Amino acid sequence: MIQRIEFLILAALLAATGVPALAVDGIALEGGNGDGTDMGRVAAQWDWKNRWLQGAEWHVGGYWNLGLGYWTHDAAPGQNDEIAEVGLTPVFRLQQNGLAGPYAEFGIGIHLLSRTSLGSRRFSTKFQFGDHVGFGYRFGAKAAFDLSYRFQHLSNASIKQPNNGIEFHQVRLQYHF
Repeated sequence: MIQRIEFLILAALLAATGVPALAVDGIALEGGNGDGTDMGRVAAQWDWKNRWLQGAEWHVGGYWNLGLGYWTHDAAPGQNDEIAEVGLTPVFRLQQNGLAGPYAEFGIGIHLLSRTSLGSRRFSTKFQFGDHVGFGYRFGAKAAFDLSYRFQHLSNASIKQPNNGIEFHQVRLQYHF
């Protein structure tokens, strides 16, 4: 029953974004590790056209990030050593008014895990919240490339106990169309 509810919540949030699949503004590859677990993720981004707190040189903008990830862990025999996950995160970015240059960002979104165990780590639910902070630099012809570092924490925000989370240090390369 919980799995169906989690799936319906994720489906409703994806539908609510209202972004056409053909309007993808960028794609990204992420890799990292933490808590004895390696992770990789492929993601698509839809830029927000709004600018908030517009200043002479900086503004706050953002994008939707929809990712599909895979985690591996060196587990003892009989323990699960992999998890797949899908996540949707609104990301706020403090950036320069031009396309190229440094930025800082943060996001809080939702993730759905394929399993509730990874090695000896137990997640109470497949539904997890993921938040991250990061910084990076956008560069290249037409500022098409973006290289960043992220620190990400995933947990269920105490909606069920125990609330065993996981944290990752990530490197991310994005290509903007």
